Amino acid sequence: MNAYGVVLESSAVRFERLLPGPVERVWSYLTESEKRGQWLASGVFDLRAGGRTEMLFKHSEITDEAPPEAYREVHENGVRSTGTITRYEPPRIIAFTWGGEGEPESEVAFELVPKDEKVLLVLTHRKLANKAEMTSVSGGWHMHLGLLEDLLSGNPRRGFWSRFAALDADYAARYADLPEPGQG
Repeated sequence: MNAYGVVLESSAVRFERLLPGPVERVWSYLTESEKRGQWLASGVFDLRAGGRTEMLFKHSEITDEAPPEAYREVHENGVRSTGTITRYEPPRIIAFTWGGEGEPESEVAFELVPKDEKVLLVLTHRKLANKAEMTSVSGGWHMHLGLLEDLLSGNPRRGFWSRFAALDADYAARYADLPEPGQG
């Protein structure tokens, strides 16, 4: 399975990860604040369609590595993000809006599919405003999903900041020839 995201259309990317199950365990790492905070962002979700999501992205909680200067504030103090759950079908699908607060809203969907003792996680991030946002969220999801994979597999967490710049450059190169969303 390819760890890199795949462009579905000009404003959407998809990631797939085959994770240790069962599906209920993976679901808990998507929906429970304490568990989600170990790989992505903590925060309470009102678990129902139409419910509010709140996340605090504080990278000092997911990595011991020192951040690049440009990310020091997010690393140490965090940044909040709110959204609305648009689809909720436990323990298989949760989707919610992402962004806002001056940024165009996008949508993230997590789908879980049991595969024997494993779980196929399919993450789709849609309605991305431009290639720069696609590049940024792709590198971010790649890193964060790697942390989730490490947690569920019982492996030491991989480096975050030490791999961040290289992944960002990888995705920028992968997307260089794509048209801007809405232009092709």
